[in-house]
Amino acid sequence: MKTVTYTIPNISCNHCVHTITSEVSELAGVVNVKADKDTKQTVITFDAPATEEQIVATLTDINYPPALS
Repeated sequence: MKTVTYTIPNISCNHCVHTITSEVSELAGVVNVKADKDTKQTVITFDAPATEEQIVATLTDINYPPALS
């Protein structure tokens, strides 16, 4: 099990939080998604077959790309 935290500058409202949570949760292997509009942080817990690359690609596809660190 792995947990990653992303800063997502595009999070501005509860609709954003809902979209991120529902879309990323659909990926096989994702156990938990917690997005916060105030901190613009999203914490995702996952296991195989999900990968960080797949999660980032999904976030980018739905217009919530993580900030580059």
